[in-house]
Formats: sequence, C-alpha cells, structure tokens
Amino acid sequence: MVRDGAGRRVIEGVALARFAQERGAGLHAVPEDDVPTSVRNSFVGIVTGVRVDDVAAQVEVQSGPHRLVSLVTREAVEELALEVGVTVTARVKSTSVHIDLP
Repeated sequence: MVRDGAGRRVIEGVALARFAQERGAGLHAVPEDDVPTSVRNSFVGIVTGVRVDDVAAQVEVQSGPHRLVSLVTREAVEELALEVGVTVTARVKSTSVHIDLP
C-alpha cells in the first residue's frame, strides 16, 4: 500500500490479487452493480490468474472465500482486458448440479 498525491491509499491490483488468494478473502460475493439479469449467482472478485492458449483461456477469480475458475475464449479475455488484479463480477448459471460421494 502506498499513498497517492491526494493522500489516498492505493494498492496495486497484482498485490491485492495475491493477498486475496493467500487469505481466501477479498471482496464480498455480492455484485456492486444492479445489472438486470436472470442469473442469481453473482460473485464480485479479483482476477488471480489468466492462462491463455490459441483459442481458449482459463480465468481464476477469488471472491471472498470462493475460488472460481472459468473457461472462456481467448477473444473474450482480450475484449474484456482480463488480467491479474482486475475486479470482475462472475455470474454462474447452471442447468444441472452434480454431487458425488467419495
């Protein structure tokens, strides 16, 4: 954490992402915006990892104690400028949930 010219505390996004990942804490899992959507499971978090290949990408998000991993296109990562330290809202909608016994 450093102070900017106006005296405000500033934390570099990459350092904040690392802190959130290490602590399993971060932003609350409640969206900051009020975007109209049918998706009920929204998680505000910090991008903690991005792995990109020719076509697809894996994006990791830490939202409070929750670690989410999303597989998206490389194009989506580029269009959204996703990189470690960026604050995002991950929205999850599923038509089925599987539960397995050990």
